[in-house]
Amino acid sequence: EAKVFEDGKDVTPAGFGRIAAQTAKQVILQKIRESEKEVILKEYREKIGTIVTGLIFRAEGSVLVFDLGKAHGVMPPAESVNGEDYHMNQRMKVLVKDIREGPRGTEIIVSRSDPQFIVKLFESEVPQIASGTVVIEAIAREAGSRTKIAVSSRDDKIDPIGSCVGQKGVRVQAVIAELNGEKVDIVPFSVSVEKLIASALSP
Repeated sequence: EAKVFEDGKDVTPAGFGRIAAQTAKQVILQKIRESEKEVILKEYREKIGTIVTGLIFRAEGSVLVFDLGKAHGVMPPAESVNGEDYHMNQRMKVLVKDIREGPRGTEIIVSRSDPQFIVKLFESEVPQIASGTVVIEAIAREAGSRTKIAVSSRDDKIDPIGSCVGQKGVRVQAVIAELNGEKVDIVPFSVSVEKLIASALSP
C-alpha cells in the first residue's frame, strides 16, 4: 500500500492501488536518475579543457566510448588520431573537449587530436608552464604526424625551450611517449612574424 502526502496531509487519490504506486515509483526513480546525470554533467562541464584518464569499453562503428569513472565519454572519428591503435580495455589520457547534444542525448566529447591536448600535456610535465612563467604562445598540429609549439618566458632568467625539453629531454620525451611518437618541435616565440616563421621552419 502507498499513500501520497502533501504538506503533511493525506491527499491519496481514490483507487490509488498497486499499479498507480508502481508508476509513481518509476517516475520518482527517473527523476532521481536525471538529477544524478545533471550533477555528473555539471562536474564535467567544469573539466572542459582538462585531461582525464579513461578506459575504452565500447566501439559504436567508428565512435569510441570511454569509461571516465562517473560518466561515459564519446570520441568521434574527428577527435581520434590517425595511426593510433585503439582496443577494448585500453587505458589512455583524453581531453574533455565539450559537452553537447548528440543522438543519444547529452554527450561528453573527448579528444586526442585537439591541439589543446598537447598544451595540457606540457602543462602537466613542465612546472614553469603550469605556473605561468613559460607560455605556449602558438601551436600548430597535424595529429599523429607532428606538432610545433612556440614558447616564450616571462622571466629573462628562464629558458622557455630548455624548460619544455627538460634535462636530457625527459619532459618532451614524456609528452612524445603519450603521443605514440608524434614529432614535437619547440621554437622560440617572436612578435615579429618574419622571425616566428623562420624559427618554425628551421630544422
